[in-house]
Amino acid sequence: MIILITGASHTGKTLLAQKLLEKYKFPYLSIDHLKMGLIRSGQTDLTPYDDDQMTVYLWPIITEIMKTAIENGQNLIIEGCYIPFDWQNSFDTEYRSQIKFICLIMSETYISRHFADIVRNENVIEKRLHDADFTIESVKEENQYTLQQCKQFGLDYALIDDEYDIDQYCEL
Repeated sequence: MIILITGASHTGKTLLAQKLLEKYKFPYLSIDHLKMGLIRSGQTDLTPYDDDQMTVYLWPIITEIMKTAIENGQNLIIEGCYIPFDWQNSFDTEYRSQIKFICLIMSETYISRHFADIVRNENVIEKRLHDADFTIESVKEENQYTLQQCKQFGLDYALIDDEYDIDQYCEL
């Protein structure tokens, strides 16, 4: 089984991947680690800020990693922002049946009420560099966009609206 975890920045993708690793012993791949490895090794001229281009660049690689894991009967969690909303188009039905998609989205109400918590928990798994562009408005916009895209492409999503209990998303 492949578990794809995506969502806007700071929604808990890496935390969920870590919890699933601990619970099910499935390894996980951080797309950010793959991205930075390719950037730092000089395999691409893209930068960490070229999000749209990075998705186009990384997705074919991630797709083939997923297919290989499925063909080998291996479980794998892949988490990150660089999963296109039309991801299903990259796989035949046989592969899609082996993929569980999880998109974490925070509602505008949740963000308004818990922005300080979001900021406080941003380093719970990984140490992030300070991002001056990370504001309550940018978080609301990114989550709203993610919600609209999930609806447009008919994707399931986990809407975090009241309390955020990451463990509720750990059941497969």
